[in-house]
Amino acid sequence: MYSKRLGVTADALRLELQPIVVGAAVEFESAFSALGDRKIDGLVISDHGQFQANAKAIAAFAANHRLPSIGTLQLAEQGGLMGYGVNFPDLFRRAAVFVDKILKGTKAGDIPIEQATKFKLVLNLKTAGALGLDMPSTLLATADEVIE
Repeated sequence: MYSKRLGVTADALRLELQPIVVGAAVEFESAFSALGDRKIDGLVISDHGQFQANAKAIAAFAANHRLPSIGTLQLAEQGGLMGYGVNFPDLFRRAAVFVDKILKGTKAGDIPIEQATKFKLVLNLKTAGALGLDMPSTLLATADEVIE
């Protein structure tokens, strides 16, 4: 299910969410078909490995149905409108530091928990143009990467 924060934000903006739950990659096609019957104005894709791995198919669906989409960084790189999130390869490299400490004898419980502090915004201007959308200059100025 979608996050409570997303629901609260949608309510504040007077938007209606229509969640689609996909349990496995083989369910994407039927989920996309179900979306085709609904009146939707855009896609918000959660940050999950399954969605990252299928970013190209999701971006293609959004393009075929002329839907703005925001999701993982990979979504924007594969043709979605916007991507926002952490750089997972950087996080995985950071995890190697923890493995090194544990292999050198540090107890896992003694290692402080870390959360991502660096996030990235990717905008795809090619997709924006195809959708007939103009990106505000303030948004462009805050983007970490702009795909043209």
